[in-house]
Amino acid sequence: MRPTLGSPRAEPGGRAWLIWTVGVAAYVLAVTNRTSLGAVGVDAAERFQADAATLSLFAVVQLAMYGGMQIPVGVLLDRYGSRPIMTIGMILMAVGQLTMALSPSVGVAIIARVLLGAGDAAVFPGVLRLIATWFPAQRGPLMVQFTGIVGQTGQLVALIPLAALLHATTWTITFGSVAGLGILFAILVFAIVRNHPPEREADVSVDTDTGAIRVVTSAVDTGVGIRAAWAHPGTRLAFWSHFTTPFAGTAFVLLWGMPFLTAAEGRTKAEAAAIISTYVIVGMALGPIMGDLSRRIPHRRSRALVLPAVAVQLIAWLIVIAFPGPAPLWLLFGLAVALAMGGPASMIAFDHARTHNPAHRLSTATGVTNAGGFLAALIAIFLIGLALDLQGAGTPATYTLDAFRLAFLTQVPLWLVGGAFIVIERRKTRVHLGMDPPRAPRRTRP
Repeated sequence: MRPTLGSPRAEPGGRAWLIWTVGVAAYVLAVTNRTSLGAVGVDAAERFQADAATLSLFAVVQLAMYGGMQIPVGVLLDRYGSRPIMTIGMILMAVGQLTMALSPSVGVAIIARVLLGAGDAAVFPGVLRLIATWFPAQRGPLMVQFTGIVGQTGQLVALIPLAALLHATTWTITFGSVAGLGILFAILVFAIVRNHPPEREADVSVDTDTGAIRVVTSAVDTGVGIRAAWAHPGTRLAFWSHFTTPFAGTAFVLLWGMPFLTAAEGRTKAEAAAIISTYVIVGMALGPIMGDLSRRIPHRRSRALVLPAVAVQLIAWLIVIAFPGPAPLWLLFGLAVALAMGGPASMIAFDHARTHNPAHRLSTATGVTNAGGFLAALIAIFLIGLALDLQGAGTPATYTLDAFRLAFLTQVPLWLVGGAFIVIERRKTRVHLGMDPPRAPRRTRP
């Protein structure tokens, strides 16, 4: 007799682990695609004869499409499940990279990045849904964290093998090869991934301790749901936490780190790759530590974790910028470690969103929170490119250390504004929860 919908599975079987493995491998490739331009930024500028503002536009449109597709992807995942949506995402990324490989102009390359961002948007949410439907609910937080850590190895793939392949062959062969991997993984996802276990008739999550069953949803509510989520100071605290912590690392790895290290600081490509690899590895190592600390001090995590991570990044960048002449290698590695704190600290924002919103509004609050990080990254990447252009240092031939120093200073207002709002919304959240008394109204003179 076939088990009913509510039959809980105490432990995930081999098929669940196989599906997760394929899903997380697809996510690694998605991260490789996402960061591929950052590893070869100088080569891209030379190929397309692009100034800094145009080069930054590649990353901006990609991130904008990724962020803009989160709500539609959530709706499509609710309706069709992970298997078809992830398959389409892999195909879109493959088409985007093939377009990039054959692109004769900046306009066509921008279209390629749009396709890449749209496909990328489908993969991570799809894997999260697979975790929710194939694994017991109790394992969800650990599996999500582990998925994120494994996925970040895609940055190392883009940084080392992809860059090496480009310098050993040609632009067309390199990006065409990545496109071929996208098609391969589209086939693997379609052949192996299934939306839910065969004994269940829908995408549901089972709590094996209580037997409770809930339907897995991932769509972001609109209208009233968004307004209600934003009205809670805890959601605004989450938004500004995610706005302020990861954007500097994103801008560094996604586009401007490699040109800065090689063309401005005079480091070899091997040294630059080692510095950016340090950023990735340290971020992966700090993730579980930061997550455990956030769990242990839920009422102090903004003051004890988020704001210190912002301060460390700001101070590290100011030291590098103020250093007379090219920075020593140890200082650049220190910058990478400081920037690596931003990614794990940004995950605390989702703890805020989960803590301060009811279950029926969680995906809405998560979407609002996620928008903060994308918005800051878009602004930072564009402002750095614009600042380089305004100084007449918009191409690899004209990059200078002084120009990059001034360009990276455009990040400082984002940290200051974000940090101020974190402090403000933290206070409002604590008052809302009754943890702090409201401020007494000012007395007016008679």
